[in-house]
Amino acid sequence: MNEVFWGMSGMTWALMGAGFAVIGGGIGSAIGITTISNTASGIVTEDSEKFGRVLPLAAMPGTQGIYGLITAILVLQFFEILLQETAPTIPGELGFKIFLSCLPVAVLCLVTAIYQGMTAVGAAGMIARRSEDSGKALIFPALVETYAVFSLIATILMLFSLRNMYMG
Repeated sequence: MNEVFWGMSGMTWALMGAGFAVIGGGIGSAIGITTISNTASGIVTEDSEKFGRVLPLAAMPGTQGIYGLITAILVLQFFEILLQETAPTIPGELGFKIFLSCLPVAVLCLVTAIYQGMTAVGAAGMIARRSEDSGKALIFPALVETYAVFSLIATILMLFSLRNMYMG
């Protein structure tokens, strides 16, 4: 097998996929958390007792950053890149497939975290008016989370398939 695919080594493709997963999830999480935190801060300023009720809403968009990190760790572990004395040889075609397998998390976690933060703003408004509905308010941003979880599952399944196919 050729070590180069479209002018880049398999290792480069694999690391680029892992990096994009972390970057996409991290950027989305930062934007989503910022969006809801601005609203949550205003609510807590008015009534500090509501801090515990709005905190889960502010934390929810952060999970997409975790999914990106999990993806990168799986790439590094599955393809024996992690903690190696010398860099393993990854065929170019495999590296490109690893890169493609990381795209669901990279793209969907970027987008869902942003929209989850926006959805959490509306949920925080529910809590501001009716604290007793905080459990119901969590449902709306959790629905957005579903698609981030789906992207993580798809990426994991693709990485497992590639690992089994190429690594034995």
